[in-house]
Amino acid sequence: MSHSEILADAALTDDDLTGGDLRVFTPVDGSEIARLKTHTVADAGAMIDRAHRAFLEWRKVPAPRRGEFVRLLGEELRRQKDALGALVSLECGKILQEGLGEVQEMIDICDFAVGLSRQLYGLTIASERPGHAMRESWHPMGACGVITAFNFPVAPWSWNAALALVCGDPVIWKPSEKSPLTALAVQRVCERVQDAFGADAPEGLTQVLVGDRDLGEAMTANPKVAIVSATGSVPMGRAVAASMSPRLGRTILELGGNNAMIVAPSADLEMALRAIVFSAVGTAGQRCTSLRRVMVHEDVYDALVPRLMNAYDGLPIGDPLADGTLVGPLIDMEAMTAMERALEQARVEGGVVHGGGRILSDSHPDAAYVRPAIVEMPDQSEIVHHETFAPILYVMKYRDLDDAIAVQNAVPQGLSSCIFSTDMRETEHFLSAVGSDCGIANVNIGPSGAEIGGAFGGEKDTGGGRESGSDAWKGYMRRQTNTINYSRELPLAQGIKFDI
Repeated sequence: MSHSEILADAALTDDDLTGGDLRVFTPVDGSEIARLKTHTVADAGAMIDRAHRAFLEWRKVPAPRRGEFVRLLGEELRRQKDALGALVSLECGKILQEGLGEVQEMIDICDFAVGLSRQLYGLTIASERPGHAMRESWHPMGACGVITAFNFPVAPWSWNAALALVCGDPVIWKPSEKSPLTALAVQRVCERVQDAFGADAPEGLTQVLVGDRDLGEAMTANPKVAIVSATGSVPMGRAVAASMSPRLGRTILELGGNNAMIVAPSADLEMALRAIVFSAVGTAGQRCTSLRRVMVHEDVYDALVPRLMNAYDGLPIGDPLADGTLVGPLIDMEAMTAMERALEQARVEGGVVHGGGRILSDSHPDAAYVRPAIVEMPDQSEIVHHETFAPILYVMKYRDLDDAIAVQNAVPQGLSSCIFSTDMRETEHFLSAVGSDCGIANVNIGPSGAEIGGAFGGEKDTGGGRESGSDAWKGYMRRQTNTINYSRELPLAQGIKFDI
């Protein structure tokens, strides 16, 4: 399928794709596929005002009725799965199977949120005062700004939007300048859903802002945006937090990852091998949950690492839209340069590099195709502490499990982690309070590829935010504690006497 056919299938018109100043390139071959019209800071202010007006109406709509909007969104996404999946691959370079999987995540979170719309439960609380009842209730909070990164251009929006909408909050989406087309295509889907839903859905319920970081800054600075959920780099997250903190605004931050695997002596090495390859090279190493560090026990190092290198040698690398491809391109030349610099630094710090380097430059001179790299490191040096958004896997030996856990935890990031072991004592130790310090800790499965049922997010420089499943919905609502006196007396708490 040609690039123009993919864009047309996603309902993007010539008017959408031309006449603007934001040049959009596909990493598939480096060609320009759109020139988008961008928004101004004044446009952002107008959108925020529309979202606030929408909030004043949407909060009145019963939550199960709000859930119906999200149900219709999920149904429309099912119809558009193939078209949107291909557009994801075209715009960010991940293979088609991953593009389709990302749209499936959108569908799954819609299903989750529909059920959630009837389960926004509070609590009943025992009061210490006779004739009194206490309860906890949850209410819509306000407009929710969502800032997304290029590598997952649609799924993180849906993790936020599906929950925010059933919780009563309109959504303003600021996508990455590197992948804004998918946002426009999803907004078209939302507009069709709004037409089908009817008058209960106010104008401004879902909106998209296209442009530079000043638009994100307009959202973080505006008190009418009650929540900002931001996915991206640690510096970006710090900037969002710094902008929101003076007004005590709520943030949900999903930032850097430097994810590790421990391969214990009892591990099923065949399973570990498959998990390592997918987790390290999927999305060309450009996932926040990509595997970047492997600590292999010295007793199984020689049995695993040569097989891992052999698997890397046979990886099909190329056009992500072609059948059989497992590794697509990096997002752009800047990412390739960062990878080259990291590998050179690893060599300086004692690493032995296998793989790496640019390929397909003759057939794709404007695209950044690279060989994934394995780097055998003597220890966890400075470069290993740094998250390079590329398919670089640092491999190190260990002898003692506590030492391996300490190495895993000794980085600034705290997103995802895993251990491969068939020893229950080892796995439970890894999951305990003295084990992994990450927001996600897995056993016999890689760190990449979370399901929507669990809360997604991490600690330390990862930002501490949680999105998607479990009770992440509470991040989009305000909690209210209610005390009701149904007696004819007025006793005070803590037994205080105050007679007048």
